[in-house]
Amino acid sequence: MKLALLSDIHSNIQALDACIDHAREEGATRFALLGDLVGYGADPGAVVERVRALVQQEQALAVLGNHDLLALEPPAQARQRGELSAQWTHDQLTAEQRAFLRGLPLTARLSPEALLVHASADGPERWHYVVDAGGAERSLSAAAQQDAAVHYVFSGHVHEQALYFMTRTAKLMAFTPQPGVPVPVLPHRRWLAIVGSVGQPRDGDARAMYALFDDAAAQITFHRVEYDVTAAAAAIRAAGLPAFDADRLEQGR
Repeated sequence: MKLALLSDIHSNIQALDACIDHAREEGATRFALLGDLVGYGADPGAVVERVRALVQQEQALAVLGNHDLLALEPPAQARQRGELSAQWTHDQLTAEQRAFLRGLPLTARLSPEALLVHASADGPERWHYVVDAGGAERSLSAAAQQDAAVHYVFSGHVHEQALYFMTRTAKLMAFTPQPGVPVPVLPHRRWLAIVGSVGQPRDGDARAMYALFDDAAAQITFHRVEYDVTAAAAAIRAAGLPAFDADRLEQGR
């Protein structure tokens, strides 16, 4: 099976469709959505519908992200951009779309060996950012404590791509993946892959991000995908959302 891992779409339908098309061209047979389907971008309804179709028609797996939860329960008074976006997003979604988001779990199991979570397996509901080896070790350790069979943790939340693994001596190592280059991830070690952001990259490269996991070959390939960034940014401005969110799309920041 080739599994496409997509996270942090952030209501960017142009980026999502480009990544889905690219993944199918690369041979993806199944999809996993790792949370933050909505927030910041201009097309939350279209994104949720696309994901809902993947779940209902193609047995895709999906988990809840912090921006999904925020859109379900936005604060009455917005004090920051994310909360303002959540209020707007909440009003754009239909009751059925909100019900779909509300039904998403915090974690899901692809198999006995693979766990899906938006942020860290160490308290998924606390939305910890895994930004270094220490955070990766806590996430992997928490997953192993819950079930020793877990050898792969796939997550998003951090809008960059990264790969960590545990050595035979229990030392946590970081590996910097290169786009399009398969990386062996043999199951005798434990691995944590952060697949990056489909809809809002923040590493200075505006191209969308996702990863493709081949369980038969025990390989993961991190991808960057060109998409119509101009259209996605224009949609944000046309919706009256903060111009900063359009600017950062164009800059990959």
